[in-house]
Amino acid sequence: MTRHPRLTAVATATAALAVLAAGPASAGDPTVTDPRVVAHFDFAAGQTAENIALEPDGSADVTFAFARQVARVTREGGTTILATLPEVPDAQTPVGQAVVLGIARAHDGTLYVTYVTGTEKTGVWRIAPGGAPEQIGFFPANAFPNGLALDEECGTLYTADSQLGRVWSLPVTGGTPTAWATGAALEPTAQIPFGANGLKVHHDAVWVSNTGRASLLRIPIGPGPAHAAGPVEIRATGLTSIDDFAFTGHGDTVLAALNEVDELELVRPDGTHKTVLTRTDGLDNPTSVAVRAKTVYVNSAAFFNTLDPDPNLLLARISKNKL
Repeated sequence: MTRHPRLTAVATATAALAVLAAGPASAGDPTVTDPRVVAHFDFAAGQTAENIALEPDGSADVTFAFARQVARVTREGGTTILATLPEVPDAQTPVGQAVVLGIARAHDGTLYVTYVTGTEKTGVWRIAPGGAPEQIGFFPANAFPNGLALDEECGTLYTADSQLGRVWSLPVTGGTPTAWATGAALEPTAQIPFGANGLKVHHDAVWVSNTGRASLLRIPIGPGPAHAAGPVEIRATGLTSIDDFAFTGHGDTVLAALNEVDELELVRPDGTHKTVLTRTDGLDNPTSVAVRAKTVYVNSAAFFNTLDPDPNLLLARISKNKL
C-alpha cells in the first residue's frame, strides 16, 4: 500500500530521477502485452484491491484494504469473499482506519495477511481453508506491517513495516515479531512518511520496496539457523511511488507497481527500468503484481482517483527472455 495522501512536488522530483535511471530497451527484456481488466471492484464498499497471492488454478487471492476483506478472483473475474477481518472501532492508523494489506499463501492453502489497526490487533492473521481469521502475530500498535512473504522452508514470515521502517520476521507458528532488518534505506523520509512497503523472498534474500525513497532493495538472508539479515543493497532508484512488485522468473528482473503515477515498471537487474503498462491499459493506482508462467496479474486500488475510481484486477501476457 502506498502512502496517503497524494505525492506532489516530491513525485515530480523522483519522476525526473526515473528518466535518468531508465536505460535503453534491452533485447533480453520480457515483454508485457494484451492487458485486459477481468474484474472491477466496488470502491464505495472499500474494495480497494491491495495485495495478491495466487492459487494453483490461477485464481487470485486479493486483499481489499478498506473493506478488511480477502477475496478470491477467478481468471474470468468471478469474485468470492473468503474472509472479513474483525472491525476495530477505535482504529488509529495513518490512513484513518483499519486496513488489510499484505497476503501470502502456504502450499496447504493457508493464507496469512497483515492487519493494521493502531491497536493490539495489529499484526499477522492466519486464515485456514474454510476457517475464520485468527491473529497469530502480535505487533506494536504503532507498527504498519505491509508487504508480506512466507519462507516455508525456514518457517518464517517476513513483513515490511512502512511506518517504523524495518523488516520484521515472525515464526509461522506465531508470536512476537523480531526486527530482522533496520536502517535508513528502509525508513520513510521527512517528505514522504511511508517507507518499506512491498516485500518478496527471492534467491536467498528478502527484497523490499521503499515508497518514500522510490527504491528497490535487496537484503541477503544469512546462513545457519539464525538467518541473520545481511547488509541492505540498493538495487534500483527513481521508482516514483513504488508499491509492491514481483519477479518475472528465476532471474532478478522485476515488475513493480508505481501507484500514484499509474504505471507498471520493468526493472532490470542493473537497476535501469522502463514503463510497460499505464493508465490507458486499465491501471488505476496499481498496488501489487504477481506472475505465473505467461500471465501477469496487477491489482489497482484507485486510492487517489477522485473522479471515477476503478479498483480492478488486470491480467496481461508476459513473454520472458531466455537470459
